Amino acid sequence: MTIEAKICGLTTEETVRAALDGGARYIGFVFYPPSPRNISFEQVALLGEIIKNDALKVGVFVNPDDELIRDTLRHIDLDVLQLHGNESIERIQYLKNKFSKIVMKAISVESVSDIARAREYEKMADMLLFDAKAPINMNNALPGGNGLEFDWNLIAGYKWRVPWMLSGGLNDKNVSEAIKISGAKLVDISSGIETEPGVKSANLINSFLTTVQDYNNE
Repeated sequence: MTIEAKICGLTTEETVRAALDGGARYIGFVFYPPSPRNISFEQVALLGEIIKNDALKVGVFVNPDDELIRDTLRHIDLDVLQLHGNESIERIQYLKNKFSKIVMKAISVESVSDIARAREYEKMADMLLFDAKAPINMNNALPGGNGLEFDWNLIAGYKWRVPWMLSGGLNDKNVSEAIKISGAKLVDISSGIETEPGVKSANLINSFLTTVQDYNNE
């Protein structure tokens, strides 16, 4: 079983090149101003030219309107629209038809009921992403990228009709265990490769991707 990785929230040439050199299958860019990982159109246009077709380009959005997605696509030809808000199944269908892109719906997980909710979204989304649900009392909580883990046993053994990613609190120290427990074939990391919120480390990216590659070689 080959495990593939998504490196998310990148904003610099150095970190994009580190992700590409390490063999990342997906590279994610955040288009959500409250996030410290938010990227400008000018920045992402330059980084998209570096990636070319060497990885799948993912745009991370939170309840985006059509105009934001349209403006983003004018600057970078995204392969995947990742939705991290409370988008409805109908909205997902609309966006798929409107923009002809892969649509991935993020599911915030805390309990079994959240997994049941994912069953509804898999009827329409092309991909799913499982992330930890932020506690209600968490200060400055974001829709994703909070560096929190959830109980990976909650999704262990499930069979999904669409590809899915494991996210939430992953790093080079725990990703192997997370894969073994959850059965994930795709893993996603953002805060786990940062020295501070929004500041990615090329060394941490390399370490994470090396760990994933080592797992593949076992």
